[in-house]
Amino acid sequence: MTRTEADAERAAAAGLPEDDVVGILLTQHARIRDLFAEVRTATGEHKERAFDELRALLAAHETAEEMIVRPVSRQSDRQLAEACNEEEHKATKMLSRLEKMDVHSDDFAFELARFEQSVSEHAEHEEREEFPRLRAARQEEQLETMGRRLRTAERFAPTHPHASTAGSTTAQWTVGPIASIIDRVRDAVR
Repeated sequence: MTRTEADAERAAAAGLPEDDVVGILLTQHARIRDLFAEVRTATGEHKERAFDELRALLAAHETAEEMIVRPVSRQSDRQLAEACNEEEHKATKMLSRLEKMDVHSDDFAFELARFEQSVSEHAEHEEREEFPRLRAARQEEQLETMGRRLRTAERFAPTHPHASTAGSTTAQWTVGPIASIIDRVRDAVR
């Protein structure tokens, strides 16, 4: 992931209304790219904090997408929505493995590089395939309503990966809030 990709995502988001769901997601994709770069280059506690921020952002981001975006995407292209959910399920499993590793180890660096590539491909898939279809299927007012719902879902989303709910909109709605409470208590204790 390059700085140029993050800058392009920010520029595309800047041209959209503040609450536009696609704009919010593009801004988050850019932040995710920034955090990957930070985790790769940071050392010590800074690296640990950067990874914690990346993990929490990815967990909330993917949960909210599955809850708010995928049901709409599924209406226009079921295969695409299912493919995106499957990619997110695989990413959640990879993130869960990374979370258990020592961020300073060579194994972590290797797995992080693989994970970053996977996340980058997933983001590009969404930006190239899913987001244009989403924009075509909804009016701007609807996209802004989705954006506000996405932000709300993220506030209540888990902050750690949960493979048992990843890739399933229904599981995110039923188990996600409970997992979120557990995660937030766990984070506060740490």
